[in-house]
Amino acid sequence: MIRYSFIILVMVLIGIAIIFKAGIIMFAERQYWNDVANRFVKENVTVRPTRGNIISADGQLMASSLPEYKIYMDFKAGGIEKDSLLMLYLDSICDGLHQIFPDKSKSEFKSHILKGRKKGSQNYLLYPKRISYIQYKEAKRLPVFNLSKYRGGFHEQAFNQRKKPFGSLAMRTLGDMYSDMTLGAKNGLELQYDSILRGKDGITHRQKVMNKYLNIVDIPPVDGCDIITTIDVSMQDIAEKALVDKLKEINGNVGVAVLMEVKTGEIKAIVNMTKCNDGIYREIRNNAVSDMMEPGSTFKTASIMVALEDGKITPDQEIDTKNGVYMMHGRPMKDHNWHRGGYGVIDVTKVLMVSSNIGVSRVIDENYHSHPEKYVEGLYKLGIATPLNLDIPGAAKKPNIRMPNKNNWSKTALAWMSIGYETQVPPINTLTFYNAIANNGVMVKPKFVKSIVKDGEVIEEIPTEVINPAIASPKTIEQIQVILEKVVSEGLGKKAGSKQFRVSGKTGTAQVSQGAGGYKTGTMQYLVSFCGFFPSEEPKYSCIVAIQKPGLPASGGLMAGSVFSEIAERVYAKHLAQDLREAKDSTAILTPDVKNGNLAAAHYILNEINVQTTNIENIKEDKPIWGSVKHNTNQNIELNPKDIDPKRVPSVIGMGAKDAVYLLESLGLKVNISGIGKVKSQSIPAGNTLGKGKTIHLRLN
Repeated sequence: MIRYSFIILVMVLIGIAIIFKAGIIMFAERQYWNDVANRFVKENVTVRPTRGNIISADGQLMASSLPEYKIYMDFKAGGIEKDSLLMLYLDSICDGLHQIFPDKSKSEFKSHILKGRKKGSQNYLLYPKRISYIQYKEAKRLPVFNLSKYRGGFHEQAFNQRKKPFGSLAMRTLGDMYSDMTLGAKNGLELQYDSILRGKDGITHRQKVMNKYLNIVDIPPVDGCDIITTIDVSMQDIAEKALVDKLKEINGNVGVAVLMEVKTGEIKAIVNMTKCNDGIYREIRNNAVSDMMEPGSTFKTASIMVALEDGKITPDQEIDTKNGVYMMHGRPMKDHNWHRGGYGVIDVTKVLMVSSNIGVSRVIDENYHSHPEKYVEGLYKLGIATPLNLDIPGAAKKPNIRMPNKNNWSKTALAWMSIGYETQVPPINTLTFYNAIANNGVMVKPKFVKSIVKDGEVIEEIPTEVINPAIASPKTIEQIQVILEKVVSEGLGKKAGSKQFRVSGKTGTAQVSQGAGGYKTGTMQYLVSFCGFFPSEEPKYSCIVAIQKPGLPASGGLMAGSVFSEIAERVYAKHLAQDLREAKDSTAILTPDVKNGNLAAAHYILNEINVQTTNIENIKEDKPIWGSVKHNTNQNIELNPKDIDPKRVPSVIGMGAKDAVYLLESLGLKVNISGIGKVKSQSIPAGNTLGKGKTIHLRLN
């Protein structure tokens, strides 16, 4: 019985030990054994593709997926041999890590690694931050770390991170990704074109082949396509700098600037800046496409166009704006200069030039008061209320321009609506309307993406979409184009103009409604804007600048107009410069100015640029041939070789410094030069006996 009892006791103890060990494996060492299992058996492992790039119209990389890493150490890998190597090279490893990551000292790395070694951790984080691929490769070259992960213990966790090389430039339009890129995109073009950019997942499994485990590809991943945007990086930078500088100057809250190519509708620059609590301006939301704002005086252009199109008025028809105050159905309508006596009797053209509230509201109210729906229908025909259906998530569905009915209409609604109040229009819609005027009545949809590219080949071109082939008759378009040019050249929009080219457009200054609080709750808020196009005679670009600011002064012409002018002039200088070949005088003799000296070199260059030479043949360019040059009237150059007497000082008059110094020093003279250009005089005259070692002074002019 004692023997049986002993055997039973031993078996019970063994059972308890097995249960205890199983508990340790199941709970304490669970992660380790899971990792071990995953090393050898992996079925249907998803392989993530590389996300496509977002590229600017001028070929710059605006968003790209780059790998980042976290680095770890397995102190149990490799056994005693690896541990001995680690302690032997510990100082070198820590010094190397400090060189790669200078924010942590050598001693900090050393104590950190020793702490992990003491714990015997198998997944010990060596550095808390994600590191770049270059930093990872540098760390991988350090002693011990350069061994395989099963021998040395050094291993990594890879992440795909979305990077924007130009930082915040157009960031709200480009959009953002979640920190875990497998979750997809949050907004912007990243979200709109997510299905094209993200590609297709692949599948692999792990299989043992000849005592080695290999990752076998079942379905290869398909990398995402690239998208070529319409954004031009240099224009975007120009617009952003001009807008932010003005926002800082006038203490603006929100600023928007959008630049569009007239014919194609391509958005070349789009800036959305909001003042944050720390006083820094950042792109928080895409205000240009989402903000439903009362447009103010930029809307007056549409009102006058409706009346012109319906034949109610002519550009030279006179309107009495009184002394700057006019009672409109019991409510006073005021012009901005009412305290100075108003404008009196002016024609329709000047009504827009000086942005007269009374002039516009009288035109519309007197012609459409009995049938206000006719006026609103005219606005819809112009396309200013047309939904744009932009390929930017978060864009406003459509402008809010209401049709009159008994429940939402008052006697004064038409008058105030005509000058840009009681309507809500996103800045991008206002710009599209003005762009149509510049485009001779053809309204095109704003476009943010030009094409989709795969492996460098275009697989889909995004065409220009015409929303409305004719927003108004050619006569009306021509009339409003003339008026808008005068707004800038003679009216309130002078600040938006340029001395280099003509600009057309309209200023806007409006009080911003505070919702239920109306217009006068708290600090008065203003929207100052300018929308137009340039150059007037052959419009290439249209642009809108809109700024929200607290309190007075507030002027669309002075504030938004000056930003427009800066953008227009810099874009014009950069992209609309005339071809220099057009500046050539067809009667001029266009031959280069060739200096005396090495005729072999001159002959080589002249032949390369197809300029005819005479008197010289069979030249070897690697051997100098000295002589003089004569320019003939028949657009060829006469090269006259001259023998050099090694016993006489040669003439270097007319040579450049390089040839003159080379020739004289090759004959044994020391050369001292002053001035720039061609040699005008030499201190030792030509023909004198050569004295080696003498110094000759050359004056260039």
